Amino acid sequence: MSRKDFIQKHGATCDNWNWSWSFVNDQEKFVIFGAWDKHTEGRRQMIFDKKWEFKNHSSGRKNAGFNQSLRHIRLVESGAYRLFTFPMQYGLATTNEPDSRKTKIRGFTPKLTEKTLLRVNQQWFAADLDSSSHIEPLAEELPAQATYTEGAKVVVTLNKHERDANARRACINHYGTQCIVCGFDFKITFGDLGDGFIHVHHLVPIASIGKAYQIDPIKDLSPVCPNCHAMLHRTNPPLLVEDLKKHIRKTRDSLGNQ
Repeated sequence: MSRKDFIQKHGATCDNWNWSWSFVNDQEKFVIFGAWDKHTEGRRQMIFDKKWEFKNHSSGRKNAGFNQSLRHIRLVESGAYRLFTFPMQYGLATTNEPDSRKTKIRGFTPKLTEKTLLRVNQQWFAADLDSSSHIEPLAEELPAQATYTEGAKVVVTLNKHERDANARRACINHYGTQCIVCGFDFKITFGDLGDGFIHVHHLVPIASIGKAYQIDPIKDLSPVCPNCHAMLHRTNPPLLVEDLKKHIRKTRDSLGNQ
């Protein structure tokens, strides 16, 4: 089976079958990344790096698949799409191009595994769902598997390291996509590109809960921008939303008095 046949078997597609390393199924809302063995360490695989934008930084030649894969990363970060990977074996092929050698797929394993997305600085990793990595997954970086009940009292049942996309939508439908801490609105700044984008913060960290629990998307979730989300998680346990608001006001007041 070819890689194209394998991907199409799962209903996914891409912009170009020659240079794509990520694929999307918009109907079922999931993204597939090929995970190189050279970028696999323990129970996680680096699937995207901002440094991969250019084939050769000295020549400024861009990787054709970079922008597509960045779009796919954003889909997973938004919480609307799940993430899957399949193993690929790394190789190099000699060419007549100036760079002389280019990446070659020596082989791949036709098996999809659902993952959770972790970001470390300018690198993104696919980690096992039950990974005990020291990097705590943020709310929007967790795989969707849960139940959802509509009605006057909205309740979602979650397991450890699980997130329900419907709970996220319920939170956003109630609060909107403006950061509840600093007021930042991605659509105002980025236009259509930022429309609908926001992180959702669990007031009770998922990683600290060892068993199934029930969550109210209105009481237990808050929409926050990535910067405020990162600051909330700078401490363990995370800062309270109101405490971060007070810290921002205090910082701004002190700067204004200088």
